[in-house]
Amino acid sequence: MAQNSTETGQRFNILLVGQSGRLGFEALLFAASLRAESPGFDGRLIIATPAPSPLWPDAPTLEQPDLVAALEDLGAEILPFENAIFGRSYRHGNKIEALRLLPEGEPFVFFDSDTLVLDELGDVPFDFDRPSASLRREATWPVLELYGPGYTQTWKSLYDMFDLDFESSLDLTQPDEYWRRYLYFNAGYFYYRCPREFGSLFERFARTIRDAPPPELVCQPLDPWLDQVALPLVIHALGGGRDALPAGYLDGSTTCHYRLLPMLYARESDAVVEVLETVTAPNRIKRVLKGHDPIKRMVYQGRGHKVRALFDQDNLPRKEQAIRNTIKRNGFWMR
Repeated sequence: MAQNSTETGQRFNILLVGQSGRLGFEALLFAASLRAESPGFDGRLIIATPAPSPLWPDAPTLEQPDLVAALEDLGAEILPFENAIFGRSYRHGNKIEALRLLPEGEPFVFFDSDTLVLDELGDVPFDFDRPSASLRREATWPVLELYGPGYTQTWKSLYDMFDLDFESSLDLTQPDEYWRRYLYFNAGYFYYRCPREFGSLFERFARTIRDAPPPELVCQPLDPWLDQVALPLVIHALGGGRDALPAGYLDGSTTCHYRLLPMLYARESDAVVEVLETVTAPNRIKRVLKGHDPIKRMVYQGRGHKVRALFDQDNLPRKEQAIRNTIKRNGFWMR
């Protein structure tokens, strides 16, 4: 199967993780939006699903026949992989280990399953030689303790562990000890020219941080943040950074990482809501998606618009947690 061309003539594959339950249905939403909004994409859409392994005997493999059939009808390839490093103890490690499925030497983009495609992916000016990841994030890590290490000391300890140049990773337009000064991404998407090279480094960095963290991390939570702690180190080591992709495409006009449907209805644009409700309308998709209660209630029974009415999308609370709390307080939270 051919792969997709970008403006620079390069071609790439897409990788998602899909499991039984929510992630599988989200993968179907992604696939439906990809086909509807990016018809020029003719590459491989690979849905990686965890297979039972010693580290995850009861892995939630994507096996529902109707869901699998709907994904395959949209051109997705569902490929199993075994967890050899993280498994059930750290499920976010799926996105690291699944990179082994992709063909060596072929550019890729990984997306979290809770993402919608809004426009032609071939128009995104990827430079696959310079990796990057999502900058739609909050100051979630490190968690600073009174009298404990600050941002500089914490992050520098990790760069030193892997013999990386710390100073060149800093955004010197931001103040010292302010979280935006330090290279930090959300792992909702990332990309590079070779999945094996990226994945090998990602595996090594994440496993080392988990098994032998520097003393500065002794009080730091690594679950669920381990992937986002290792990711900037990988991107920096491979010559990428925060400015490798022009702003406004991914997590912007071309894709939306909505995270959960109540959050989508609460804070995303009318255009995102329109894409969601358009791609879920065909009966062949609807029959499958109605098997997932949050999609059934939020999209098909109108609960999403009740959530939307709680907020002024042009004047949202600054913190994501405040949005979540409002939805929960009104009895509309689902995941």
